[in-house]
Amino acid sequence: MIVVTGGAGFIGANLVKALNARGHQDVLVVDDLTDGTKFINLADCSLGDYLDKHEFLRRAQAELHGDTSERLPPIEAIFHEGACSDTTEWDGKFMLENNFEYSKVLFHLCQRRGIPLLYASSAATYGGSDVFFEAPEYEKPLNVYGYSKLLFDQYVRQHWHHLTSQVVGFRYFNVYGPREQHKGKMASVAYHHHTQVIQGQNPRLFGAWDGFDAGMQSRDFVYVGDAVAVNLWFLDHPEHSGIFNLGTGRAEPFKAIADRVISYYDRTRGIKGQIEYIDFPEELKGRYQSYTRADISRLRKVGYDAEFKTVAEGVGAYLEWLND
Repeated sequence: MIVVTGGAGFIGANLVKALNARGHQDVLVVDDLTDGTKFINLADCSLGDYLDKHEFLRRAQAELHGDTSERLPPIEAIFHEGACSDTTEWDGKFMLENNFEYSKVLFHLCQRRGIPLLYASSAATYGGSDVFFEAPEYEKPLNVYGYSKLLFDQYVRQHWHHLTSQVVGFRYFNVYGPREQHKGKMASVAYHHHTQVIQGQNPRLFGAWDGFDAGMQSRDFVYVGDAVAVNLWFLDHPEHSGIFNLGTGRAEPFKAIADRVISYYDRTRGIKGQIEYIDFPEELKGRYQSYTRADISRLRKVGYDAEFKTVAEGVGAYLEWLND
């Protein structure tokens, strides 16, 4: 059985779907479905079982303390995608319980059982840095979300020379694509532009800020299918452990996304649109990454050689999915 925590979420649900495509019908999804709308992400997936996050965590903790009366079933690997990913959340106690303490329990469970742990880190660990390479000197988180992810990366590093099984952390850059509609304000810019255009509105972008012209703040945007492919490659290569950037190695402007959405709906539905620029929000000043570009040399060095979709390719595929 393969476990996917956060399996009803964005990347998690895409992982479940991809595992099904590989013939894994016994996936154990762990999540918190208090927001029941997330069920839609799993409606076309095949699950072996589902456990509430708190029940899964309780059983894992009990096992670590020697209580095997409710032992979890045999596990082939854990994809740990469950986390609070809201970069505007400032409840540090909640964030560390969700993103750090939970991850530590799974780390020790995997080490005790010899289970591969493939977990979600984040490019938010770099924050205010202008170098995006997996090394401590470049890690400068700007929010408590980024800090919670960095804290677990640091914890893993402290145990690096005593690992009994594979541990891989993925520093996701700006992932976008199918099954993210439940994320609300934290959904990708591509999704927000899609909803704006079909509601008869113009896509909105930040105006000039931080040395960038209007709409030209740039990020490394990675299509979720590519992110899933990297996860599965490491599942197939348990000899590799480490913390790896998961991006395309390219920085493309937000304007490229808006242009692609506008051109798509002009071509397919005859909807005309143009970009509207808004003032940069005061509350984001000093807490916003205006530029990111993953250094993927470490990922390439271990042997991952597949190409990543460009914004034009990825957003086009995403819009086709949204309109299917």
